[in-house]
Amino acid sequence: MEIIFSLLLAAAAFLLGACPFSVWIGRKALGKDITRYGDGNPGSANVFRAGTITFGIVALILDIAKGIPFIWLAYYVMHLPFSNLLFIGFCAILGHAFSPFLKFKGGKAIAVTFGVLIALPQSQLLFIFAIFTLLGFLLIEQNSWMAMMGPTGTSIFLLIYEGFSIELFFILCILTLFLYKQHRELQVAPIFGINILKWMHSREEKAHINKQQS
Repeated sequence: MEIIFSLLLAAAAFLLGACPFSVWIGRKALGKDITRYGDGNPGSANVFRAGTITFGIVALILDIAKGIPFIWLAYYVMHLPFSNLLFIGFCAILGHAFSPFLKFKGGKAIAVTFGVLIALPQSQLLFIFAIFTLLGFLLIEQNSWMAMMGPTGTSIFLLIYEGFSIELFFILCILTLFLYKQHRELQVAPIFGINILKWMHSREEKAHINKQQS
């Protein structure tokens, strides 16, 4: 029964992960195709670019939430082992990255991965992942290299630091390799700079243009 429950929860996690909430918010709330903005990715980052901070935050929260409910159900209700939780979480990530609603295309899955780490019992990884992701956002210009910082840094940390699950380390390694293969930008060396200043400047320019148009 444990295997059956795990497979059912994994399938449900994949379907929830596949829901393109950011695309739907763009269409319904903003009347825009968010894949025409930024890097063309159907993720919450382009909701920020296409719309307002409010809708961007809503999209980000929904993407993070994809990785949480079925892991918690498996852990707190069904008391499934840690390796099963990893499998369920990884299916949520795969659903986001290969959404059947988007012809099996998807986003970088960083927000979903963040949600999975929130849900897993080893919550220390959440802070490690967040630190490396934040460093990527602050210091690297390309979105794809920025997205690599979280899983890559966390995987290296797990390799060095004892006491963490080897299964989780391999899952993060697989995720890192998956991100590398998924994004063509990674074939170009990363460009380092104070990315946060450029992002703030682009927001100011957008606000200035909107003010002139009004």
